[in-house]
Amino acid sequence: MHLTTVRHLAAAAVLTATAALPTALATTTAAAAPTAAINPSPRASVSPSTVAPGGRVSLNIEGCGTRTGRASSDAFGDVRLTSGNLESSNLFGSAQVLRNTTPGRHRVTFECGGAGGTQVTVFLQVTPGAARGGLGGSVDRTDLSDIAIGGALVATALATGIWALRRRAAHRP
Repeated sequence: MHLTTVRHLAAAAVLTATAALPTALATTTAAAAPTAAINPSPRASVSPSTVAPGGRVSLNIEGCGTRTGRASSDAFGDVRLTSGNLESSNLFGSAQVLRNTTPGRHRVTFECGGAGGTQVTVFLQVTPGAARGGLGGSVDRTDLSDIAIGGALVATALATGIWALRRRAAHRP
């Protein structure tokens, strides 16, 4: 193939893509409009969905169509939700799960706008306690005997190092 043939093929591809773009956008816009009309209900979420008493959760509801709302649960009480900006229909908030919350599944009710607004319910799982981290959760306490053994190992390592250095220095001419 000659260079001019390659240029002509590239130009034809660009022209075809440019001509098809408005048609593709119109099809996408037309397809998206009925979907919004069919499914107007808001979607709510609590993150993380599993938390220990005293932990914090983020609350989010999308598609409210209002700038304010609220979320309520026996796990954390009432929380006011607000929009991140004036044009967004997504509402956000955060809450701290009460320390005396009983473990189990707790209902979280989101409400768009004021009283009588659209309500959406999701669930929050409260665990009996915080997840054990570090060393795979295999260590549950440190006592005096653990500290004594660690100290003895460090002292032995230091003594061996000093002995080796003095021995090496003594054998030098």
